[in-house]
Amino acid sequence: MLIVGERINTSRKAIRPAVEKKDTVFIQEEARKQVQAGATMIDVNCGTFVNKESEYLEWLVETVQQAVDLPLCIDSPDPEGIKAALEHHRNGKPLVNSITAQSDRFDQILGLIIEHRSSVVALCLDDKGMPESTDDVLRIASTLVEKLTSAGVPECDIYIDPVVRPVGTNPTYGKIVLESIGRIASEFESVHTICGLSNISYGLPLRKLLNQNFLTMCLCAGLDAVILDPLDQRMMSNLMASQALLGEDEMCLNYITVFREGRLTL
Repeated sequence: MLIVGERINTSRKAIRPAVEKKDTVFIQEEARKQVQAGATMIDVNCGTFVNKESEYLEWLVETVQQAVDLPLCIDSPDPEGIKAALEHHRNGKPLVNSITAQSDRFDQILGLIIEHRSSVVALCLDDKGMPESTDDVLRIASTLVEKLTSAGVPECDIYIDPVVRPVGTNPTYGKIVLESIGRIASEFESVHTICGLSNISYGLPLRKLLNQNFLTMCLCAGLDAVILDPLDQRMMSNLMASQALLGEDEMCLNYITVFREGRLTL
């Protein structure tokens, strides 16, 4: 299971000033804490710095990789920022977040993926906008997989994101994601599915409760990569328990190990 730690994002109040000041100690400690909590990849995002994003992404990539020996998820809407970050990435295969089926976005990102042999989050958006049904998701996902593989990107390097939207605005949005995960898993042998969870609960009370339950439901549907806060111990406990119950943790050894380390909670 790919667990992308999402905390190093300048939209978070504690992270923005640390990046602006280039506070190496603070950022590296954030990275280490996420790895200790179970992250297998670290997300870096400084999209709030519109005019200095490339500079800060370069610094983040180098700073985080000095502290942890994990690949990074390069999370940016700016192709120039992604390019700058990839040129400084050293630890394993990076993950670019994201490419879409929107014609201008696809063309700008594809060359970077090919050049750096990175994995990629393929976000189910196209020139018509966001998908409003499971069929819409599958149509866009099929287009993305076909175009990426035709360009030489292996299926195993593609992570389809079905786009999580708030159930508070449309009660079918959660069900669409769950159905989409299952259908993508059945239709594409080696393609992965990934999502960020927190949008599902936007605007509703006790958001963590909804996010935690949605994670378990997504795992049951076949989700094999997730972007989350690994320091949310209850969320990580749900993830470990779900993997054990779904037969994805041989002899429940990971669950037992995490329990012995005191990282499980009710």
